[in-house]
Order: sequence, then C-alpha cells, then structure tokens
Amino acid sequence: MTIRNRLTWLFLGLVGVILLAALSVTFLLHAQYTTQEFQQRLRDRAEVTGYVFLEQDELHDSTFGDFKRRYLRTLTDEVLQIYDSGLNQRFIKEDARIHISDSLLVRIIDEKELYFDLGTRQAIGLFYHDNQGDFVIVAAAENRSGRARLEHLGSMLGLVFVCSLVVIYVAGRLFAGRALAPIAAVNDQVDRITAHDLHLRVEAGLTSEQDEITRLARTFNRMLERLEESFEGQRTFVSNASHELRTPLTATIGELQVLLTRDREPASYREALTSVLNELQQLKTLINNLLEFTQATAGTMTGDEIRLDELLWEAREAVAPEQRRRVHITLDSLPPDPEQMEIMGNRQLLGRALMNLVDNALKYSGDQPVEVHFNYAEGHVYIQIQDHGIGIAEKDLSAIFQPFFRANNARGVIGHGVGLPLARKIIELHGGTLSVTSTLHSGTLATVVF
Repeated sequence: MTIRNRLTWLFLGLVGVILLAALSVTFLLHAQYTTQEFQQRLRDRAEVTGYVFLEQDELHDSTFGDFKRRYLRTLTDEVLQIYDSGLNQRFIKEDARIHISDSLLVRIIDEKELYFDLGTRQAIGLFYHDNQGDFVIVAAAENRSGRARLEHLGSMLGLVFVCSLVVIYVAGRLFAGRALAPIAAVNDQVDRITAHDLHLRVEAGLTSEQDEITRLARTFNRMLERLEESFEGQRTFVSNASHELRTPLTATIGELQVLLTRDREPASYREALTSVLNELQQLKTLINNLLEFTQATAGTMTGDEIRLDELLWEAREAVAPEQRRRVHITLDSLPPDPEQMEIMGNRQLLGRALMNLVDNALKYSGDQPVEVHFNYAEGHVYIQIQDHGIGIAEKDLSAIFQPFFRANNARGVIGHGVGLPLARKIIELHGGTLSVTSTLHSGTLATVVF
C-alpha cells in the first residue's frame, strides 16, 4: 500500500472515529433529553390526576377550570391508576392494559417517586398525600412521537455520517496527494541521477517553507556531494595507482629489454639487475602501502594497550640508523598517571602511522633535524613533528591527504603519496586527529591529538 493510501485511510479512520463519537454523543444526549421530557410529562399527568380526583373539592371552580385547560391533555395510549394505602384500586376503573404488582406499589411508597417501564410504555409511580389519606398514582403512556423523533434523528445522523465519510475520503486523498507531491518530486529527481550524473542536485525549494521536505532535499544533496567526492576520489585513486604501478614496471621492462639486445660484460649485467631490483623494491613498497591503506579499517583493531610515549620512541628506532640521529624527541609534560598516555588499538598499525610521519619529515627536510614534541594537556596527548624542509604551498595543503597526491616541489623526492593519507586513516581509527600546517620553504608541522 502506498503512503498516500495509508495516509488517506488513516485520516479517514481517525476523523471517522471522532465523527462517529460526536454523532453518537449527540444522539444519546437527545435520547436522554427525550426520555426526561416525557418523564416530566408523565409526572405532570400523575399530578393532574391527583388534583382531579383528590383535590377538586378543595379548589375554586375557576381555578380548577384553568388547571384542566392547561394540563388535562391525554398522552398516547395513556393509562392512569390510583391506589390507596391498602394497595386497592380507587376512583378509576382498573385498566387491563397494565398490571401493577403489590411489590412495585410498595417500592413506590418507599421511594415516593419512581420511574419504570411497563412493556412499551414508560410509567411513573407517585406517592400522594391528601386529607383523604395516602395514595399511589401511576401514569403510563407510550412515547411514540419521541421514538419517531429519535428514529428520524438516527437516520439523519447515519446519513450524515456516511456522506461525511465519503467527503472525508475524497478530501483525505487530495490532502495526502498534495502533501506528498514534493516527496514525489524529490523521488523523480533522485531517480534521474545516476553514477554519471552525480553533479546534479535535488531542488531544495520544492516548498515555500523550511519544512521536512526541504530538509530531505538538502540531505539528499549532502549525500550526493559525499558520493560525488567519493567517486571522484576513487577515480583519482585508480588513475594515480595505475600510474604509480606502471612507472616502475615500465622502467623494469625497458631495462630488461635493453639488457637483452646484446651480450654484455658481467659488470653491466650486475648494474642493470641492481637497477631492476631497486625498481621492484619500490614496486613492492607501493603495493604494501596500497594493501595497508585498503585494509586499515575498524576490523583491524586488535585491542592492544598502547603507551603513546613508548610507541613514539619505537617509531624513532625504526628509522634507518644513519637518519635516526636527526630525530630529536622532547617530552615537554607528562600526566601524573601513566595510564593517561595509554589507548586501545592496533600497536603495529599505529606505529606505522607515526613512522610514516617521521619518515616524511626526514625525506622533505634535507639534512635539517626533525623535532618531535610529546605533550599532555587538558586530558589529551599531543604529538608534534616539525621539520625545516621544503614546506608545502598553501594551495596544496587541502589535497595532501588524497592518496597519491604529491606537491610540485616534492616530485624530486622518492615516494608515492600514500604515507600521509594512510597515517591519517590509522590515527582516526584510533580516535585521534591529524592536522598539518606548513609554510613554503620554511617547514611543515604535523600535529597528532589523542
């Protein structure tokens, strides 16, 4: 069932229940009023009967005449009975149409006034005290006009209810269609966007108000922006990876083809094979970096307890001995509790990330030293790696975390542009952040925060 149909039936059911309740209450209130009004007429009839048969000797003729003209009008199928304190019929001949039991008469005497039903008739029993003694007056009649009014009212309310349901259904479909029209428009626009049209966006101004539809359109647009960025990054990654893989393979194939063109001296073979070996080692390093980059996910976390200060010294020890002396580590401030320098994660992966940062600083700073500062402040561990090398141009800073991106001034240095993105990904997996600031020709500062 479509949302439009569900909304229509829900709207119809809700309003129908409310309308049925309102009409039912109206009918019941009118029925109650009709009953009370007829009971009051019965009571008047019982009092009139008492006056006629018991109080006539005490009334002036003119007063009694006015009384009869005003109240002495019979009801439909009316029955009037008077009983004395001995429960005997008095004044009026007993009417065979009704039978009043002695127990009912006793109950009337006890309660003084009692309403009850006698078959299809409504009746009232009234205790009446007179100078002639105590009497019970019973007045009974059928409320045919009241029943007819109630039946007519019930028919009218039923017709109103049915007609209202039809109107509500039509109005509900129109309302649901109008309310869902912007969603249908969003759906149509999104349906037209394919992997080749990710630059397209959903129109955010489908409604005049800043409502949920506008928010939905903007959410779709943000999702499309992320998808476009992801697809573009994937295309760039594949293109750059293909280029980086092809370069050492092309150089290796060319070296071997030249080597096979003619016979050479053993020294020439050794030189050529050494060059091929270097290219293959570079290729192996690149493939390892690619594998680590694609495998660095939350599933690689092993739950090791890692002391960050110790891991920093291990990263320094992993540097080649001839470069190690250029790495200067300074412990600025440490927390009172050593456990505050511990995190949970994959020790090998996080060590690789720090080693990549140190290695980058060494590669791009020439013979200048690399300064590493370890600091604890306000519940966070800060690791800052500062070099004094070639630096990064401001226009290139926003792209340095893209895989295989290399700034123009870094192309003369051996590398593939994978180490920095890999380091950032690993650090973020461990709940940290990596930021880089740089000034061209003055150096670069990488800051890691846990």
